[in-house]
Amino acid sequence: MSDTLRIVFAGTPEFALPSLRAAARLGQIVAVYTQPDRPAGRGRQLTASPVKQMAMNHGWEVRQPTSLRTLEARRELAALKPDLMVVVAYGLLLPPKILAIPREGCWNVHASLLPRWRGAAPIQRAIEAGDAQTGVCLMRMEAGLDTGPVLLSLTTPIDADDTGGSLHNRLAELGAEVLADALTLLRAGMRPAAQAQASSGVTYAHKLDKAQARLDWNEPAAVLARKVRAFNPWPVAEGMVAGERMRIHEARALEQAHTATPGSVLAASRDGLDIACGQGVLRLTVVQRDGGRAMSIAEHLNARASQHS
Repeated sequence: MSDTLRIVFAGTPEFALPSLRAAARLGQIVAVYTQPDRPAGRGRQLTASPVKQMAMNHGWEVRQPTSLRTLEARRELAALKPDLMVVVAYGLLLPPKILAIPREGCWNVHASLLPRWRGAAPIQRAIEAGDAQTGVCLMRMEAGLDTGPVLLSLTTPIDADDTGGSLHNRLAELGAEVLADALTLLRAGMRPAAQAQASSGVTYAHKLDKAQARLDWNEPAAVLARKVRAFNPWPVAEGMVAGERMRIHEARALEQAHTATPGSVLAASRDGLDIACGQGVLRLTVVQRDGGRAMSIAEHLNARASQHS
């Protein structure tokens, strides 16, 4: 194989950026595929994806098809004569006829230890489920959803204070690492060995939905604390506190027995707002009222006191 790998990169969000940098370092980016511009922010202005912005900064050709199922899409990709297609959080399905075009196939960086957490939201679901560790897999893509054989993987522990955001950033860097390792092998004429995924232990990480971020105080505090961490920074957990809807950015579970009705406020101090749960107590430490900003409980209590003085 020649030193110069012709790489088509397909990705959309920030998670894909470290991998795009790695691909550019170890190959020639002949085109970048990304999702069409979407409305974003308060003004709902059409906004380019992070991957498109990076591609434009580097002068790479950008393509934003709404589907890859057409004959035209296949012809356009084939005309690029790609050695490899690298897919990272792209958001469009690649049909078998597309997968067959690049000479070395299509590789996908996926943010879980497959076959656990196939699908759309593996980072958040791993935290929500209380997994002790997660990682990234570089997979050779096939027609099924995240079913392809794994080429390389790296693991990382899920720390007690990890949020969806902190774990996202760590896994994005690990994803770039496994991709770089595999590209280095390929450039040297060695294909990474493909290991079929285990048939047992398959779980699906369904897409995040704002409705799932509503906390049910009847659940155990430990379960709710994991949801708060998993859904930070998006969609952010929320719950009814003393009759007011609040977004909950940070909280921790206390193993504290009580006989109060779930949802009752047990204590309010600078340390936090203690809410009775089905089992144990959830101490809220950073909250956000409707129309306000995220603030510590100490700031929140001060603001309330000044309102009522």
